[in-house]
Amino acid sequence: MTHNVLVVDDEPKLCDLLASALSQNGIVVFTAGNGLHALKVLECEDIDLVISDWRMPGMDGPQLLAEIKNRFPQLPVIVMTAYSTVKNAVQSMRNGAFDYIAKPFDIDELDITVSKALQFRDILKDNQRMRAELDEHRQIDSLIGDSPSFRRVLQAVDSVRESNATILLTGESGTGKEMVARAIHTHGNRADKPFVAVNCAAIPEGLLESEMFGHRKGAFTGAVADRVGRFQQADKGTLFLDEIGEMPLALQAKILRALQERVIEPVGDPRERKVDVRVIAATNKNLLDAVANKEFREDLYYRLNVFPIPLPALRERVEDIAPLARHFAHTLGAAAGKRFSGFSAQALQAMARYSWPGNIRELQNCVERATIVASGTVIEEEDLPAYLFAASADGGGTLIAEGSVPADLEAALAEVEKTYILAALAQSNGVQAAAAQLIGISERSFWYRLKKLGIHVDKIVR
Repeated sequence: MTHNVLVVDDEPKLCDLLASALSQNGIVVFTAGNGLHALKVLECEDIDLVISDWRMPGMDGPQLLAEIKNRFPQLPVIVMTAYSTVKNAVQSMRNGAFDYIAKPFDIDELDITVSKALQFRDILKDNQRMRAELDEHRQIDSLIGDSPSFRRVLQAVDSVRESNATILLTGESGTGKEMVARAIHTHGNRADKPFVAVNCAAIPEGLLESEMFGHRKGAFTGAVADRVGRFQQADKGTLFLDEIGEMPLALQAKILRALQERVIEPVGDPRERKVDVRVIAATNKNLLDAVANKEFREDLYYRLNVFPIPLPALRERVEDIAPLARHFAHTLGAAAGKRFSGFSAQALQAMARYSWPGNIRELQNCVERATIVASGTVIEEEDLPAYLFAASADGGGTLIAEGSVPADLEAALAEVEKTYILAALAQSNGVQAAAAQLIGISERSFWYRLKKLGIHVDKIVR
């Protein structure tokens, strides 16, 4: 892992000496001539350690140390002083310095002190990251469901979680692909390393390469500093590439090389970087169709499809609706300061009859609304949104009428898709971003479907 160290001293020669010594250990060194300059660097760069002189004009070492501890409390500081008295050393440690070194210093002693400080920084960052992941994803330890189709998913997760194989999660939008990816990571052999998620459809095409591989300062307009890409951020951990089917063809070749050779090249930097990442990709598209249509590279498809895990739509696991709804009611209710004992039989029947085109994400949104409007401890049928009953009344809760089979499956599916998109646009008053959120897909996917289905928003919305 590359570390960034800031050296603060009003003697340029000493800054150069320290930069030369530290860079031999692969450390990126930033320098500042005084405390105020140092604070500006800290606001712009991701610094892992500060090495500061004790006596400087303007803001001196003790003042800078106090300011760093106030603004960046977990950032270690090593104090340098030519006035190496026990009093100064003890005072700096009391004020929060990690350690101190005396001028003139021994290079070996410097290396040892810096190494200890950076190890301390890594431990703090790992602990902070793990706490954040636990707080944000408390429910990932239990993927909920006992239907036969979902049990197959659980068996697949258990089979692959300890391996480093590349995984391809497929299924409709909202079926829980990121939840499954996080479960694989959390219960696998990289659980103590980063989990980095990238939505390939949400990042503008012109920025996607830089986002994935990073860039060097000055590589393009706006690249004001070096940036580490998602592959390096996920080093030794898991990289989750969501909506991989939306990735531009030009970038697919570079992703393929990264997967095959485990090396990347940041934009504007010809030097290769080795990376060790476990890749989990996800898509709601049929990638084989995309390959046939020259929209997706065949070699990348087979590189990703080492261990495929198809996720069933919620309408294919109706028996899981009740336990999922109870889980959401419990967690969402607790967050809002409410306690629910469950759902009435009528409410559960209404949810079972609905087809859930937005899958688990739509169910969660439905339950969240119900927890807001419910007045008692049991969520009743009238607490559920009206569209659940409208769909059942007009047959929208069932995709295929009993005894009928469409002669043209693609046309029938397109008609169903168009119906939901038109309904979402009507409900959102033509706001496309809001309509996309209503049916649980990205804005980019929504725009693609509008074009594919020939829907013109200005002709729909009144």
